[in-house]
Amino acid sequence: MLIRVKPAGPFGKPSVRLTYYLIDAKISLMLTERNDTGRMIPPEIEKPARYTGGELNSVIKTEYELDFGFCFPDIYEIGMSHVGLNLLYELLNSRENVFAERYFAPWKDMADSMKERGELLSSLETGRPLKDTDIAGFNISYEMCYTTILDMLDMGGIPVLASQRDDSYPVIVGGGSCVVNPEPVADFFDVFVPGDGEEAILRLCDIYIKHKKKGFSKSAYLRELAETGGFYVPSMYTVNYHPDGRVAKTVALEGAPEKVERNILTDFDGAFMITRPVVPFVNTVHDRCTLEIMRGCTRGCRFCQAGYIYRPVRERSAERILREAESVIDSTGYDEISLASLSSGDYSEINKLVGDLLDRFEERRVSVSLPSMRVDSFAPEVAEKLQRVRQTGLTFAPEAGSQRLRDVINKNITEEDILGTVREAFASGINTVKLYFMIGLPTETYEDLDGIVDLVKKIKGLYYETPKELRNGMIRINVSASNFVPKPQTPFQWCAQNRKEELLSKQDYLFKNLKMKGVKFSCHDVDTSFMEAVLARGDRRMSRVILDAYKKGCRLESWSENFDINLWRKLFAKNDLDPSWYACRERGEDEVFPFEHIDYLIDRAYLWKEYSRAIASETTDDCRKHCMACGLQGKGCNMHKGEKV
Repeated sequence: MLIRVKPAGPFGKPSVRLTYYLIDAKISLMLTERNDTGRMIPPEIEKPARYTGGELNSVIKTEYELDFGFCFPDIYEIGMSHVGLNLLYELLNSRENVFAERYFAPWKDMADSMKERGELLSSLETGRPLKDTDIAGFNISYEMCYTTILDMLDMGGIPVLASQRDDSYPVIVGGGSCVVNPEPVADFFDVFVPGDGEEAILRLCDIYIKHKKKGFSKSAYLRELAETGGFYVPSMYTVNYHPDGRVAKTVALEGAPEKVERNILTDFDGAFMITRPVVPFVNTVHDRCTLEIMRGCTRGCRFCQAGYIYRPVRERSAERILREAESVIDSTGYDEISLASLSSGDYSEINKLVGDLLDRFEERRVSVSLPSMRVDSFAPEVAEKLQRVRQTGLTFAPEAGSQRLRDVINKNITEEDILGTVREAFASGINTVKLYFMIGLPTETYEDLDGIVDLVKKIKGLYYETPKELRNGMIRINVSASNFVPKPQTPFQWCAQNRKEELLSKQDYLFKNLKMKGVKFSCHDVDTSFMEAVLARGDRRMSRVILDAYKKGCRLESWSENFDINLWRKLFAKNDLDPSWYACRERGEDEVFPFEHIDYLIDRAYLWKEYSRAIASETTDDCRKHCMACGLQGKGCNMHKGEKV
């Protein structure tokens, strides 16, 4: 028996929070019988609603030509917060001939129970085993999910190595930001989709249906994808290495293009948007309506992979966003709208959009938030509007404490910008500020760390300079420091990562110097950042290490309790590979990267020029002001004016 709860909230809409509380309660009747998908949920399982399916707005079909399994290599709460998964799920299900179902990695208790009973990983919609889908598409957005991908394949009844799968198994597809360099997991996938997925996934399905109708042959299907463009089939490429281990060349076999260009969605305003997202039965990481208002960024922060691989900047009209917001709120009952982009304050109609959204939804107690806000794009009038429904804090990312280092990373903000913005925020009644920094950046010294401490002290002082009648209780400053990870397709892809001892010393220094009332400091795990750096610029030889790690029980390694760096070091040694060689080695200008054959349309020469400017502490203009000739001219970018650097 499965208990369905669709209670009415204010204005007759579903109450999301009431649904959470009722469904996630451990109702004994529900836990002792199979649910509608045939999955047994033992009574000791934590958060059983992760596995029940049947959520509001989920889709079930009986007639279709292609079954697409959306796989997210993390637990339900993380996957259901991912905008891309929700968007593509609704997009595919809007087509009559395609049925998209969802698969998530079960937490350890449920995974152990399933393996003990011999139960295959199955969908939330119908309980279909993963091995019975036509296409299994994995979102690959974080390097630490690689072993979980293998676990999901194995639990779904699918051989993990592509070379061991015949035509009876589903085609395994990878998409997401890690496809910038998919080589570490190339042995496990049939095809990758670099770049924007909306149009590419429809082509992927259309070509599959065509081949299915005439008697499916995986090799013929993959060959047509490769010839079509926008799809990377790793089995159609071989890699040559220098004696010292560096990549010499990636060679395309017959029928494959020398380079695979990424997919770019040019008509962003007219493209599909989420209108009826699935409402999860448990609290997720992002418990709100998320609307993507803009894709891409023109700022050129040199450490930021997303700022390069999602170029050019494309916006949606305020009218379109308002219309879709109405649909999402009506169909879910969410009480918060999050306007998502890499820099929400750069959206050309941000003031009007925030005001219009609040005018439309304020009576329904729906708030609006901007999760990504640059200091120099902060507008006091926007901040005041954001406080109309409920008080919120503001989040800024200075990234570095000194002006010299901010110039190195091309942040293009000054201390005056930061302090002026915070002063205005405090005057509008805000008393909570989150500050994001990065440590281990190229050329960083301890003087730069002192700059972080000094900046926090100045911000705290500004709060107490604010007139008492404008203050809202005690000041709260949350300072977070991540560890720099050199990423592909950025000017810092040639850089070495700081070694563990250096990063730990810098973290300890900040912990000691940020001990002050009203300030909370947190930092990222150094070992995890190291593995992220290893995998980010890894080559195909890493596949055998990942496979060995999975065989040793590694899975869900984005969760610190599941990650063991010592085990990984042993497995690298077993395979005659040095992880530090990948993470902590500076590259030369002419070194060939493992991912050179996947073209994200940003010129290598442009990235090297930006790296050289970084070392010289020279900044580069926002490309809305001046074209930097990055390589996207004529390829969907309307920012350029024919100018050259």
